[in-house]
Amino acid sequence: MRPAVALIAAGCLALLGCGGSGRDSESADAPGDGRTLEQLWRAPGDDVAVVAGTANHEPGEVRFSFLVLDAEGQVVTLPTAKVWVARELEAKPFVESSAKLERIGIPGGTEADSTHIYVARVRLRNPGTYWFMAEPEGGRAKVQALGNVVVSTDDPEPGPGDPAPRSDTPTLASVGGDASRITTRTPPDEILLEHSVAESLRAGVPFVVTFSTPKYCTSRTCGPTVDVVEEVARRFEDRDVRFIHVEVYEDNDPAKGFNTWMREWDLETEPWTFVVGGDGRIVESYEGPVSVAELEEALEMLLP
Repeated sequence: MRPAVALIAAGCLALLGCGGSGRDSESADAPGDGRTLEQLWRAPGDDVAVVAGTANHEPGEVRFSFLVLDAEGQVVTLPTAKVWVARELEAKPFVESSAKLERIGIPGGTEADSTHIYVARVRLRNPGTYWFMAEPEGGRAKVQALGNVVVSTDDPEPGPGDPAPRSDTPTLASVGGDASRITTRTPPDEILLEHSVAESLRAGVPFVVTFSTPKYCTSRTCGPTVDVVEEVARRFEDRDVRFIHVEVYEDNDPAKGFNTWMREWDLETEPWTFVVGGDGRIVESYEGPVSVAELEEALEMLLP
């Protein structure tokens, strides 16, 4: 995944320095009590940068995820975080919202650097670069984490409302039962390799498809996405919905670049997970890690 948010925020840390306090409250009802985002960030506590979980956002309801690390580099795992969003660092925030800590794996599943990540949803109608600050709630010491959300109409990947590309993705049947050819997960996630995207679209059956590579995932925030999808598949095994895993590299070799199916979906990062309705249109899309709870909620709203 592209570390755009983390890099931009880290740059601002170098320019601005750390710490400091100050409060210029104009209205207790305004987001941030009328303070600028920089003033909120400079309040007493650890002043850090977020570690981005997403990089691609389209106008509308924007879902973005991130890690917060304290000054010692430890991941903060408090249940919620306040979030403020502004157009510029020196501007006053126009949105005050909250982020929820989501588990991005399952107990006993694939090991990852981080088992949880914050997820926020904020309505951003116009393209542009937005600044946000997140402050986890309830800890002994305050931590203020700064980052960017880039909203663009030029992102190529499909999103909610778009038709799912009719990709003839591989299945166990198409490779003669040799799971090692179409998954890098150990043990193989065979229940996610039974159906193709094209077959599911022809059948008019709702499905979840994840484009991810368990073996070659390199981002600190990508998480064991296939574990999550497999867990949800087991929970919904009696429902009329399919679950599909597609690897991302040609011949499962990162040196060969993205495969046909990644290109057909115009995906430039991984992992991506999509929920597709029976009409063939995308209902939800998740860049980066996604939790069992998020997928379950989307499917419960979709299924009869």
